[in-house]
Amino acid sequence: MTTESAKTRISIIGGTGALGSGLALRWAKAGCQVTIGSRDSERAVVAAVELSEKAGVMIAGSKNNEAAEAGDIVVLTVPFGNHQDTLELVKPYVAGKIVIDVTVPLMPPKVRTVQLPEAGSAAKASQLFLGEDVRVVSAFQNIAATHLADLDHHIDCDVFVCGNDPAARAAVVELAKKAGMKGWQAGRIDNSAVAEALTSALIFINAHYKIDGAGIRVTGTPLATETH
Repeated sequence: MTTESAKTRISIIGGTGALGSGLALRWAKAGCQVTIGSRDSERAVVAAVELSEKAGVMIAGSKNNEAAEAGDIVVLTVPFGNHQDTLELVKPYVAGKIVIDVTVPLMPPKVRTVQLPEAGSAAKASQLFLGEDVRVVSAFQNIAATHLADLDHHIDCDVFVCGNDPAARAAVVELAKKAGMKGWQAGRIDNSAVAEALTSALIFINAHYKIDGAGIRVTGTPLATETH
């Protein structure tokens, strides 16, 4: 099944949180088949019912492991503190799949200061742990959850899409478009460090200038599509 299909099955691990819920709403509204996962299956089902009512289309809810098994594309939207445990949970179910890692290595209380993990980025750690048969793509770290949750809000923020597999990057660029965002292929998974680190800077900017969801834009007009 390709991302061009209206029946693309997307499972969002940690999908009851603000960021996961917002992505679920937008992808479901765009025609994708969405399942949100949670460590608590009852919580997932209750949240899915609420999101379904808001989106006007069906969104399913289940435990994280069941969601990971069901999805063609698996999206990680969990706090950094739960990142490794989540990787261990989903690993048996994601071989051959695209895994979109939205994790930002925020380490309270200093969330306005960049603190990248030993691997260089959370997404790079995911790729190393899950193995080369899993196509990890980093994206959506710099989008305000409140903007995602408002289906009438035009998201004036671009998305850096990083990963080692060009076709997987291209697929995620298309998913960004489905959700009302402009995605840019930004190189290999190592480059995820840029987007992950930028989040702390944006949090600082939001607080310092009283902005509700500062974002980034890429300037310039593409003359060709880079595929390597």
